[in-house]
Amino acid sequence: MALIFDIKRYALHDGPGIRTTLFLKGCPLRCVWCHNPESWTATRQKLYKKSKCIGCGSCVAVCPQEAIELTPDGIVPTANPCLQCGRCTEECPAAALEMSGRAWPMEELMAEVEKERGIMEDSGGGVTLCGGEPLMDPDYALELLRELGRRGFHRTVDTTLYVRPEIIPEVAKECELFLVDLKAMDSEVHRKFTGVPNERILENLRLLAGLGARYFIRIPLIREVNGDRANLEASARFLASLPTPPEEVDLLPYHDIGKGKHERMWSVYNPLGYSFTTPSKDEQEAAADLFRSFGLTARIGG
Repeated sequence: MALIFDIKRYALHDGPGIRTTLFLKGCPLRCVWCHNPESWTATRQKLYKKSKCIGCGSCVAVCPQEAIELTPDGIVPTANPCLQCGRCTEECPAAALEMSGRAWPMEELMAEVEKERGIMEDSGGGVTLCGGEPLMDPDYALELLRELGRRGFHRTVDTTLYVRPEIIPEVAKECELFLVDLKAMDSEVHRKFTGVPNERILENLRLLAGLGARYFIRIPLIREVNGDRANLEASARFLASLPTPPEEVDLLPYHDIGKGKHERMWSVYNPLGYSFTTPSKDEQEAAADLFRSFGLTARIGG
């Protein structure tokens, strides 16, 4: 069973209408700008919010591994391995420590989803599976999608498509919409910034388009990564050539929201110090116009 690290209610950008988004742990990519780095590992993970810490040391006292210590800079890990047992988070009176990732029994998870049924139905919304990569555990994802379908919810899957191709037709039967990330057309550029090449992603996108499934493309627009005209034009040409082009292309201007999450994980955002900047409004509009010139529906944001 995959672990869920967040349930986002009233989501407006994860598919049509107002949605409940389920964030599943585990991802094969390591995008430098990732908004959810706590999703990378498929296991439970301890997070720390320094601003909440009162420096009482209660967490240190109960740790069976002596894996954390109290310093003038707050709680920090030691060289000892953490068991991710969660005892420190249970003891923390200020909720400065928390465990990310929980296994939800299906009925309990559905009870959470059902709380917002009225709002989702009234707005034409539904439930979105996100991550991480929600298809890393395809058996669980399919079980979840089938249960949501049985209950009549609109289902969207937000995916990198860096998955085994044989699972794509199965998932396509169990959801109404895919949101697919497209980072860069050059495979080496893709590998440099995400940790994996892109051939599998592009082949799976051809496969998905050949099935006639509904899908949107999402492009995180970063000037130094994929904002050059050559990459944008190659992306537009590729998408326009697919058997079924995407219904829309969403250009998502870069921001560094993941930075604060890395601090909570005691890790470093963008450790190699790449220069990432947000394209100007004019550059964003020019990018959207380029996609439109290939007959694609493009918008900024999503």
